[in-house]
Amino acid sequence: MRPKSITFRLTLFFSTASTAVLIVTGYLIGALVEAHFEQLDLDELSGKLELVRYNLAEVRTPAAMEVLPEKLSDAMVGHHGLSVAVVGTGSKPLFETPGAVFPAALLKSRPPEESSARERPVVWQQDGQGYRGIAAAASTGIAGQAPVIVAVAVNTEHHRLFMQAFHQRLWLAIAASIALTALLGWIAARRGLAPVRDLTRLTQRISASSLDERLPQSVPPELIDLATAFNDMLARLEGSFRRLSDFSSDLAHELRTPVSNLMTQTQVALSQTRSADQYREVLYSNLEEYERLARMIADMLFLAKADNGLIVPSSEPVDLPAEVRDLFAFYEALAEEHGVSLVVAGAGSIPGDRLMIRRALSNLLSNAIRHTPRGGSVTVLIEQRASGEIGLCVENPGEDIAPEHLPRLFDRFYRVDPSRHKASSEGAGLGLAITKSIVEAHKGTIRIESTNGLTRFDITFTEADT
Repeated sequence: MRPKSITFRLTLFFSTASTAVLIVTGYLIGALVEAHFEQLDLDELSGKLELVRYNLAEVRTPAAMEVLPEKLSDAMVGHHGLSVAVVGTGSKPLFETPGAVFPAALLKSRPPEESSARERPVVWQQDGQGYRGIAAAASTGIAGQAPVIVAVAVNTEHHRLFMQAFHQRLWLAIAASIALTALLGWIAARRGLAPVRDLTRLTQRISASSLDERLPQSVPPELIDLATAFNDMLARLEGSFRRLSDFSSDLAHELRTPVSNLMTQTQVALSQTRSADQYREVLYSNLEEYERLARMIADMLFLAKADNGLIVPSSEPVDLPAEVRDLFAFYEALAEEHGVSLVVAGAGSIPGDRLMIRRALSNLLSNAIRHTPRGGSVTVLIEQRASGEIGLCVENPGEDIAPEHLPRLFDRFYRVDPSRHKASSEGAGLGLAITKSIVEAHKGTIRIESTNGLTRFDITFTEADT
């Protein structure tokens, strides 16, 4: 199922919230209007009830009781829809306005004489008409006569019709308001998300050839982190594409040289008839180029595995001083040829793959010997650091490396001097990249410093478990 858009979600949320508020508001308004009409009716009923009770209190003799209905009828003149009933002992009707309809329960009950009315009016239906009424006890001025019940009712049909029309218009207005708020919510969500659409249009223009473009920072605060993160991603991608482009160019250059040598030697060999020894000499020369290509391909496969986390070194105790001394013995002839002395100091052991560690150290030593001036010394220092880690440093004197080159020394095929062609004694420019991959595969770190005529490779390893 396709996820709903943010505009739809915001519109739905806004519409739902506003609908709930409008519905509750509609119910409250209806209830308040209904309560208002009930209070108006109750005030009118209470007033007429007190009027009837006052007239009853003025009755002193049975003869006055006989003329009471006439007085009450005069009092009801001009009050349409108002009904009054006076019931004596034994439910004997003493007075009742024409057409008056009262429920039996209202007339039979006897509220306390001091009570002015029921707490809430009684509502009933009769012949399709609605009524609201109250009842209370009332005393006459005749001595010894029991209190009578006075009931007053008002026809509420006009109120019901008004409320019916009022509710229809109210809910129609609420429905229109809900539709309007949904539309306004959609418009607000669309306008609020306009910066996101602007960023989308900008990102759609970015391609591999325009990775130097950046998103503007003049966006709402909620999108600043997104724009910053996207710009950082573009910077990383730009760097990765640049390195990939450089790598492809350097790879083509590195492969072109041996392939060109092979083609040239083969063409020369085929240009004329030669003896078996001459052909054998050409094949030996070609074999050297093939070996260079094989080493280069093997190194590239190693780096490809490292990039994909496929290098899983074994874990065995590796005595670093012993490995360094064995490498010193291997490079002794090369060091003597360059007039360089080799020194190792310190002690330490780490868990790891011994052959991989030796390969990393060999690359560092080979690089240091080649760049150390005659009479200089390559020093390997192994130390236990305060953090509980093992440090291994390879130092050699020589010309300082410019700071702008230091971050890229571990890139593949990268050379400080691009114009410098690979000599037969040098590698293909993959040694330091391989060294970094091996160190990182052992959960270590490597960094380089080059100041005051001294270049220093500093490796930090986790200490071996004891």
